[in-house]
Amino acid sequence: MNFLQKHKGVLIAALVILSWSLSLWFLLHFPINLFSPAPYLLMLVQTHLYTGLFITAHDAMHGVVSRNKKVNRAIGTLAAGLFAYNNFNRLLPRHHAHHHHVATAQDPDYHGGNFFAWYYSFLKNYITWQQLVLMAITFNLLKLVFPAENVILFWMIPAILATFQLFYFGTYLPHRGEHTADNEHKSHTQGRNHAWAFISCYFFGYHYEHHDKPYVPWWQLYKEKK
Repeated sequence: MNFLQKHKGVLIAALVILSWSLSLWFLLHFPINLFSPAPYLLMLVQTHLYTGLFITAHDAMHGVVSRNKKVNRAIGTLAAGLFAYNNFNRLLPRHHAHHHHVATAQDPDYHGGNFFAWYYSFLKNYITWQQLVLMAITFNLLKLVFPAENVILFWMIPAILATFQLFYFGTYLPHRGEHTADNEHKSHTQGRNHAWAFISCYFFGYHYEHHDKPYVPWWQLYKEKK
């Protein structure tokens, strides 16, 4: 097995993290014209890269970024931390509880209420006051160096939108409603459309497939779609 094949998970994780970092650096220097569509389109690109950070951390939770456990955890910790100071060690048991108790009262990602109640529950489970304090401190430090509107448009808002993206495509759509008795993973899956599956949530719309084979990394998940 050659080096690239052996370390492909690490290289893809590094590409996601580097893309987010370079994009953010560029966008913090980007001259904003609020009457142009450009900053809003770039904001959506940065949102997608933020989602990629969490998906990378998620893959690390399943141990599929690297076979080396220390490297796997280090990358997961970094990716989670870059996304609004998420704590990998806090996320890890919650995510495995989701897999072991999917769509039950023991599932921290599941809520039987309406969309808004479910989203509030999701935010409450995944956002801590420590994160909010660190985000506030970072915002005030960043705006000393970069224009405040750039920090808001390209650092703050994309993190919020990515949280919604992860919830809507990766939690709400797959697990809402009733599931048939033969659906052992209690998960819906979107129709086969690899382009939309990647754009919407890094193939996690193929959610039944993920629960069926959680050891498959995001960048190979499309192969499991029959």
